[in-house]
Amino acid sequence: MAEQSAPPAAPTSAAGRTVVVGGAGGVAGREVCAALTAAGAHVVAVTSRPDALEKIAAAETHAIDLGDASAVASLAADLRERRGGIDGFIHLVGGWRPGADDDDWAWLEHRVLTTLRVASRELRADLGASDAGRLAIVSSASVGAPRWGMVNYVTLKAAAETWVAAIANGWRVTEKPAAAVTFVVRALDDEGVVDALAQSVVALWELPAEQLNGVVARLDDAEAHG
Repeated sequence: MAEQSAPPAAPTSAAGRTVVVGGAGGVAGREVCAALTAAGAHVVAVTSRPDALEKIAAAETHAIDLGDASAVASLAADLRERRGGIDGFIHLVGGWRPGADDDDWAWLEHRVLTTLRVASRELRADLGASDAGRLAIVSSASVGAPRWGMVNYVTLKAAAETWVAAIANGWRVTEKPAAAVTFVVRALDDEGVVDALAQSVVALWELPAEQLNGVVARLDDAEAHG
């Protein structure tokens, strides 16, 4: 009887992974970068705020707007050449404004959705080609209970969740060893939430893609759904 080859081992660590973290200059971004760096990942920290670069623990930092397609393409091409591939994209670019005004919509749309769309379109094939590609965003619990007073914000967060779900379904259909995950929080400034986010991002490489892909996980309680 012919000997069957063993199935590929599940990924066990973020160590050595090339991970792009968008929104790295914020409180959550800095914490996630520090946790990934401590875990041995090659963290590529991206922020649109040059003044925040020195505060980030990462292998390399870049001050670019993830909504700028040419800048993202240039960074991705450089990483492919130098690193041989890209294993993760953690989207933490965000912001908050209430209401339904056009100006506030435009301000939020660029941060919440355009940066995700532009960067994930550029990096999706790279993540799918990795043996453990991971994409993650942070969404809001208010999407499940929308109110008019924050209608711009929750509409864009819902759109971001849909975008990630489409990526997850594409990887599922094509049987890629990649996973797209949405972390849901009530508020990032709630006690312990940023730490939970950082730990959860590092743990993305500790489980196989089939257990993670398409998951929507609450970080501010013990529940997960998706």
